[in-house]
Amino acid sequence: MFVSLDPISEADFATIKGLGETIWRTHYSTMISLEQIECMLADRYTPEKLRRYLNSATCWMDILRIDDVPAGYCSCAHTAKPGEMKLEQLYLLQEHRRKGLGGFMLRHMENRARSQGLQSIYLQVNKGNRDSIAVYRKFGFTVREEACFDIGGGFVMDDYVMEKRLG
Repeated sequence: MFVSLDPISEADFATIKGLGETIWRTHYSTMISLEQIECMLADRYTPEKLRRYLNSATCWMDILRIDDVPAGYCSCAHTAKPGEMKLEQLYLLQEHRRKGLGGFMLRHMENRARSQGLQSIYLQVNKGNRDSIAVYRKFGFTVREEACFDIGGGFVMDDYVMEKRLG
């Protein structure tokens, strides 16, 4: 099995959108309503939103391929707080979970943060997303706070904000 994690290009936009739709509808349907999933999908994967990750020094999106077949993606961005990066997205098709690939992507993002001289990484995760929370804990993330974010359309994200301090 050959695994690669490469920066996205404009040619990957449709693939990222398709992966997002498949992963979100499968993974989040027990945590949030299908209406909220559709609202979030419609907002996140537009070419305008994905284009921000191209040729940027402060935010990145990488696509995970297994034997050249797209299987997931992750993104991160510097925050307004000096020394901090947000892990914005880390998604993997269900059939590839529990194979160490999520950890592979987490280590990749952590290495990127370290190479940029950053001291911490944070993320938001749905409070009901027990499997992902367990993975983040395994990799040294702790809950920094609980927060409810209004995302419009009558929807909220009821999340843990988790953080990992980089040594």
